[in-house]
Amino acid sequence: MKQSIQLRLGQQLTMTPQLQQAIRLLQLSMLDLRQEIQEALDSNPMLENAEEAEQLNGDEGNDTVTEPQEAVRIATDPDGELQPEKTPIPDELPVDAEWTDHYDSYLPSGGAPTHEASELDIFAVQSKAPTLQDHLHWQLNLCRLDATDMAVATAIVDAINEDGYLTVSPEELIEILDDPDLTLEEVQSVLHLVQSLDPPGVGARDLRECLLIQLRQLADGGRIRDLAVRVCEQHFEALSKRDMEQIRRTLDLSTADLAEISDLIRSLHPRPGTLIADVQPQYVIPDVIVRKRENAWTVELNPETTPRLRVNPSYAGLVRRADQSDDNSFLKSHLQEARWFIKSLASRNDTVLRVASKIVELQRDFLDHGEEAMKPMVLRDVAEALDLHESTVSRVTTQKYVHTPRGTFEFKYFFSSHVGTEAGGACSSTAIRALIRKLIAVEEPSKPLSDNKIAAVLAAQGIKVARRTVAKYREGMNVPPSNERKRLG
Repeated sequence: MKQSIQLRLGQQLTMTPQLQQAIRLLQLSMLDLRQEIQEALDSNPMLENAEEAEQLNGDEGNDTVTEPQEAVRIATDPDGELQPEKTPIPDELPVDAEWTDHYDSYLPSGGAPTHEASELDIFAVQSKAPTLQDHLHWQLNLCRLDATDMAVATAIVDAINEDGYLTVSPEELIEILDDPDLTLEEVQSVLHLVQSLDPPGVGARDLRECLLIQLRQLADGGRIRDLAVRVCEQHFEALSKRDMEQIRRTLDLSTADLAEISDLIRSLHPRPGTLIADVQPQYVIPDVIVRKRENAWTVELNPETTPRLRVNPSYAGLVRRADQSDDNSFLKSHLQEARWFIKSLASRNDTVLRVASKIVELQRDFLDHGEEAMKPMVLRDVAEALDLHESTVSRVTTQKYVHTPRGTFEFKYFFSSHVGTEAGGACSSTAIRALIRKLIAVEEPSKPLSDNKIAAVLAAQGIKVARRTVAKYREGMNVPPSNERKRLG
């Protein structure tokens, strides 16, 4: 085979580092973006927070910053907020003055700071959500128990899972404690004490015992409470199968009494341990805020999401064009990276704002009238309207949130498939879910609507939807079928 040189003409897409950085910033969530910005501020001396620099230096600066940009009918300035008063640090303090006389200190009050206090990390000192075990131990400390009973109670509390159920038997507790003088009666007595603590039903070994504990602790007892206890004690299997008719015949109850018993049992909590929070609440920070002003919807970036960044003018002034030294090359490279980062962040803000503005424009009926007015929309609709690629719109709408007068929603919430109507139009699946939820809310408890009936009602309104589609939407909303929603009385 003879070797030869050939010339070929072709095209290929080359992703520059700037483009890769812009794409990465675009798909980050708000929390990840904040971490990315903080890492950039820590690693690049050329970058600085404009607001912090202005507070420290008192100068406004005229370098590049990242600010919310306008789109559609955007509010130019966010609502003003009160800022905490800043006390300037004096140049000199009296020789005999203490720092804590003028400023707050994070060190414990009283006495000189010890070695342990000097190593205290103020960022690690955070409030911790109470666990179920903490809540139970706190109540046990208020009880007058001897050492043996307290040891048994502590072992019982430690063996309770997050749902509030005891995971070991009294016999196993005796083996765990390894006390030859401990009897089964003593363990059961302490167990009854733990079961009397808050929340009601804690320490039960199964669902039946959990319901019985809660019923017996009801302050306002009465005939219905006694009948509910009898149902849980003697007919729990029929109750678990929702065979209320068998219970009514066996106990010779009236329809009204059975309905009251059913309502009382339904009001009990099957997992009492979950009533005590054991995790820190996670708050959603919206990327975009939507408001209605002068009968028009305005869209703006959340001013609290990202800080205003700029190039440090002091360090930028040290860069010399003709200097090829290592220090000058270091400053040049970081200056270019800082400008790229600021430009990429501004491009991200602009793209997010454009996409949010187009979503609000297309889903204006939802903002005015609610879920039932939601229009079917896919990523292609927004991409074609803004002359963007679908992948770009997909990145923008992932893990981004918008705050509206109707609540805070993820961008993806406004995109849904469509179902045809008899008039030749289309109806959003979100709107259909809202209609199904509305129909179930007003149904008769004794005659709940079946999936076929719901499909027929929607068809009468001009929405063609199959029974299996209704079942899929109903299950997605965690709504039980009609036979489980049926209630007597």
